[in-house]
Amino acid sequence: MMEVKSFEHLEVWQMGRDLVTKVYTLTAGLPQSEAFGLIAQIKRAALSVPGNIAEGFGRYHYMDKAKFYLNARGSLYELKSHLLIARDLRYLKRSQPVSDVLGLVDNLGVKLNNLIATTRKLKNKESQ
Repeated sequence: MMEVKSFEHLEVWQMGRDLVTKVYTLTAGLPQSEAFGLIAQIKRAALSVPGNIAEGFGRYHYMDKAKFYLNARGSLYELKSHLLIARDLRYLKRSQPVSDVLGLVDNLGVKLNNLIATTRKLKNKESQ
């Protein structure tokens, strides 16, 4: 396996970056009355995903890395919850863009789980 030298080369970070772009586009149509409520929460959760991945990549110890990758996964599921609630409130229609973003969330969740598992395995190898 080739060593990744920068977080920008991690597929999960690239997916997280794409997710942020899609979320910002999606939330542009939400009611302005939610600017400091649901919209802010959605954007904050979305930004936290690639941010935590980047921070985890920068950590030296595997368990530190895993902690930040777990934080990214938590933010990802928080984002999914907010998007589902926005859809329930009919702020987001059951349209293709919403389905695309939710699909990306699910795919990224699987990839993050794999990264977390791999990172934990590396920690176990290191301690043997």
